[in-house]
Amino acid sequence: MVRARDTRTLDLFDVPTPAPELPGTMDYRVQVAHMTSEMLRGTPLDRYEIAARASRLTGKDVSKNMLDAYASDAREDHNLPFYLAPALEAVCESHVLTAWLADIRGGRLLIGREALNAELGRLERQRDEAAKRIKQLKSLMGDIDHE
Repeated sequence: MVRARDTRTLDLFDVPTPAPELPGTMDYRVQVAHMTSEMLRGTPLDRYEIAARASRLTGKDVSKNMLDAYASDAREDHNLPFYLAPALEAVCESHVLTAWLADIRGGRLLIGREALNAELGRLERQRDEAAKRIKQLKSLMGDIDHE
């Protein structure tokens, strides 16, 4: 009998692990700058429009020059503020920073259909386990009735 491949359940053996917590290994300024740059380039909006929309979302002034500085790995003294990351992701319609942070901390980000598929797979596993347990209990009850 050929079993159908379960495309909804994530690989149970592919367990995300956090980055090692060794001294000096968690300076991610350059990586964050590169991801910010890619995120800004990956939208049809120009940086002036991104800055304006981010300013409206945060209620704080965000300029095009600030975005340029946050996206430059050479500007070590201009790091992307954490409060601004969700607003930039919303404006750029991206999840790159959130997914990266989840990965660094040993997690996995599921959004939209992936999240629904994972939940569906979990519920189907629970259903299958419950059906197996029901069958075991009925079998035990049948043995008890015959005694």
